[in-house]
Amino acid sequence: MPSGFFDGIEQIQFEGADSKNPLAFRHYNPDEIIMGKRMEDHLRFAVAWWHSFAWEGGDPFGGPTFERPWYPQDDMGRARLKADIAFELFDLLGQPFFCWHDADIRPEQGNFADNLRTLEEITDYIGEKMQASGTKLLWGTANMFSHRRWMAGASTNPDPEVFAFAAATVKSCMDATHKLGGENYVLWGGREGYETLLNTDLKAELDHMGRFLNMVVEYKHKIGFKGTILVEPKPQEPSKHQYDYDAATCIGFLRKYGLEGEVKLNLEQGHAILAGHSFEHEIAVAAAEGMLGSIDMNRNDYQSGWDTDQFPNNTPEVALAYYYILKAGGFTTGGTNFDAKVRRQSIDAEDLVAAHVGGMDICARGLKAAAAMIDDGGLEDALSERYSGWSTPDAASMLDSSLEEISARVLRENTNPEPQSGRQEILENYVNRFM
Repeated sequence: MPSGFFDGIEQIQFEGADSKNPLAFRHYNPDEIIMGKRMEDHLRFAVAWWHSFAWEGGDPFGGPTFERPWYPQDDMGRARLKADIAFELFDLLGQPFFCWHDADIRPEQGNFADNLRTLEEITDYIGEKMQASGTKLLWGTANMFSHRRWMAGASTNPDPEVFAFAAATVKSCMDATHKLGGENYVLWGGREGYETLLNTDLKAELDHMGRFLNMVVEYKHKIGFKGTILVEPKPQEPSKHQYDYDAATCIGFLRKYGLEGEVKLNLEQGHAILAGHSFEHEIAVAAAEGMLGSIDMNRNDYQSGWDTDQFPNNTPEVALAYYYILKAGGFTTGGTNFDAKVRRQSIDAEDLVAAHVGGMDICARGLKAAAAMIDDGGLEDALSERYSGWSTPDAASMLDSSLEEISARVLRENTNPEPQSGRQEILENYVNRFM
């Protein structure tokens, strides 16, 4: 029996760009072929269980604003009701995946044994729902930042008992993800950082975090999990400084601890902005090192200095993100997770549906623009022209020579280069042609 939460809302259909229906897709047509692949298979959309169903509408200055039939999230009856309503949304949207933290899907019990018991119970229930709906799990993860036990971190906590609790928690979540056929497992170190160096042994914490992640990889292979292990960069908030600051920092960390062949990155638009980067920068950095795994698609309010996790609505930003994803070969096990939440004034069920519809449409528009730019080839032509000097034998040979040899050549040939235009405005105008 339907819960009644989405009463009056019918399954979302593709109606084309001219539709005025606020609950219809204008651009997201899952069967449309883009660069030889179905749009659905390019984008691989996933609904985030935490923001869509666990978040209660609070902010740093006020309490919950949402009234949901599964609140408070304190017993298994409400956990099952929440799952029922989640799958009703999945069926309305028709997106192929969802994602969760353990704390999203089961109530906090205060001790590990009871957390494990309720996680296993709700995992079985969600598995039944998945079989009935066909919706799959893009990734699972452990919430090791909300409860007070995590206030000084999880794998980086100075208390070894917290480290042990974290290890047991991640094992349980990996088991649940594996059981549900998840295609990835994510570790986001929400408090893997520090508030002050005055009470922090930075080297010890990094070494503990590196060993913890190696344990995760070892366990992945032991249980035969075929998915990808992902880590998610974020520079700050809630910690003053987090060890997984941005893509480049994470890549350096993974190389230091011998994990570069085992772990990839789950990149979020909002986190990129907090780190002082663009989303396409983070994607390009990860892709250049062969570590692009998956993305959390959202946006921040640029008039606020924190991670507001709003649904995407900026086509040029989204298009450039997918441009670099497509250039890297597209997703394999990863996808597009909406780590996004409706505003705390958007209290109706219709708002939740409309937010996902709009986000999926914006991503579809961005994907089509990205594919059109790749098909046109203008940006690649501009890059080839700008770096064409390196295609000559003399230039290429410099990389195998010495400073002395290069210096002698400059003197011999009286080298005195003239600056060349970067053509930034022309390229920006070019990109806007496809929007």
